[in-house]
Formats: sequence, structure tokens, C-alpha cells
Amino acid sequence: MSDLQGVETAPGPPRFYSVAQVAAMFGMSPMTVYRAIAAGEFPAVRIRGRLIVPAKVIEAIADLAIAERTVVDASGWVPAPRGSAE
Repeated sequence: MSDLQGVETAPGPPRFYSVAQVAAMFGMSPMTVYRAIAAGEFPAVRIRGRLIVPAKVIEAIADLAIAERTVVDASGWVPAPRGSAE
């Protein structure tokens, strides 16, 4: 294993959220968030078996909803599958 001496962890807002944290933020069950991710309706990063959600995505979705004073579809932040033509 690599040694992490000298690596500083800056306090501050998280860079990623767990599915459970996202579910709590949005007032829904974690299973609902997992289903949305599996359906390609919500952005996430998979590292081995773990799914995490970038905090920047949550912020961008919220900022757009506030700026445009409208409902924002989170699926707009899900990248197109590799090899698909747009």
C-alpha cells in the first residue's frame, strides 16, 4: 500500500457524496437514487462496486434550477454511453 504521509486533507465541502447522503439531501430513499442511476437518469461515478455522486453535479443542478426558476432534469448531467452517436 502507498504511504500517504505529506498528503494534506483540506477541510471543507466534500467532493463526492454517497448515495445515502444524496438520498437524504433530496428526501428520498437510497433505493430510488440507485434506480435512477441504473436507469441513466442520475449521474454517478462507479469505483469497483461503490457508487458516488460528484458534489459539483449536485451544485450545478441546484444552481441551474435556481437561476432558471424551473424544474431541472438530472439526466441532463449523465454522459452519453461510450461509442454512442449524438
